[in-house]
Amino acid sequence: MSREAFIAANRFGLGPRPGELSALSGDPRGALFEQLKSGPVPTDLPGTAGALDVAGSRKAMMAEGKMDANDDGRPDNPVRELYLREVTARFDRCVASTAPLHDRLVLFWSNHFTVSVARSGVVPLAGVFEREAIAPHVTGRFEDLLTAATLHPAMLTYLDQYRSVGPNSKVGQRKDAGLNENLGREVLELHTLGAGGGYGQGDVIALARILTGWSVVTGGGDTSKRFGFDPNRHEPGDKTLVGTRIREGGEQETRDALAMLARHPSTAKHLATKLVRHFVADDPPAAAVDAIAAVYLKSDGDLGAVTRAVIGLDAAWADPLAKMKTPWELTVAMARALGGEAAAIDGPLLFRRLRGLGQAPFGAPSPAGWPDRSTDWLGPDALMRRIDLGADIANKAGARLDLAALLDGTIAPVLTPAKTQFIKGAGDRASGIAMIFASPEFQQR
Repeated sequence: MSREAFIAANRFGLGPRPGELSALSGDPRGALFEQLKSGPVPTDLPGTAGALDVAGSRKAMMAEGKMDANDDGRPDNPVRELYLREVTARFDRCVASTAPLHDRLVLFWSNHFTVSVARSGVVPLAGVFEREAIAPHVTGRFEDLLTAATLHPAMLTYLDQYRSVGPNSKVGQRKDAGLNENLGREVLELHTLGAGGGYGQGDVIALARILTGWSVVTGGGDTSKRFGFDPNRHEPGDKTLVGTRIREGGEQETRDALAMLARHPSTAKHLATKLVRHFVADDPPAAAVDAIAAVYLKSDGDLGAVTRAVIGLDAAWADPLAKMKTPWELTVAMARALGGEAAAIDGPLLFRRLRGLGQAPFGAPSPAGWPDRSTDWLGPDALMRRIDLGADIANKAGARLDLAALLDGTIAPVLTPAKTQFIKGAGDRASGIAMIFASPEFQQR
């Protein structure tokens, strides 16, 4: 088993399942290319509603005080129950995945387009957003991903777009209402051009005007409220965004603006930087960023082509331990290493463990998402909690596992002979497993 197989399983995957390193060893890069051909991760969750249905009952849920994902003590909280089902289903899917690169891309782009349960109204929508807006587009065109994410009810809720009204629209002229700039600002700063990408406050206002109209619309009674485009809230007239005139056209203005932003060179540079940081190193090499940005522009934002280019970067294969696993990645990697033994963790327990590690699922503290530099979130206390988690899982699963097989199937390709012997000489299997999980070779990717 090779170091490249280790990188393929950890850097581009979610940690090896039993036998995965051997399967990857023949042609690690080719195996990743094959994973990109697999179908998208499931976009439905049996027994749950779609975004429009969930969003339609959101107001009633808020009135009943049932929107808090952090409320561990209320058995009558249906929204929190839905949230925990989403977290558990996401975890089980990642643990069982035979195309983990695809799942890693879903996680990456879901974080890029963060909607967070830190805002109570998003609690029932965050998992739906990932399945409906992100998962179907991670190997498609960025323009389609951008549009789906921007106009999804979860994003319209999270960034208060449903409150935004064009001052000169029919609704704006009848009552005291105005623009909300949140979505316009984050689309420019976080989702497309990036900070320093060549836009100013005038562009934020212009995009906010373009986006007016996307809100909760009524079709004939309270029960038919849904998210969509309301022309009576839309600011009329042409707008100029980043030097480009966007002709008046109602909801088409948004699609024209997002299409222009998706093709902008600053967007290519911003996305390339984030991708290289995620797959290569916390401090992304400039040459690698330039190479990925060039592929992005040449392919018209084809994310499949961009991902293949990232896999082709020699820098991505140079250091097998350049990145630190996030709490989610680490927990999934442990469960995958055990062949799913630890996957049968109920939703509340999984949530508490991940919250204890500092990154509650769908719980990023801001629209910027979780940072991709480990120095931004990993401290001494967090490291000890990670080690304690590994020891806990090892104690529960240790009696049923072969220590030598687990070692060979996880970190053996990057382990020194001395460390190998030290772990194999552990006093009992549970201690040996805990040592594997606590090792830098397992904690990093």
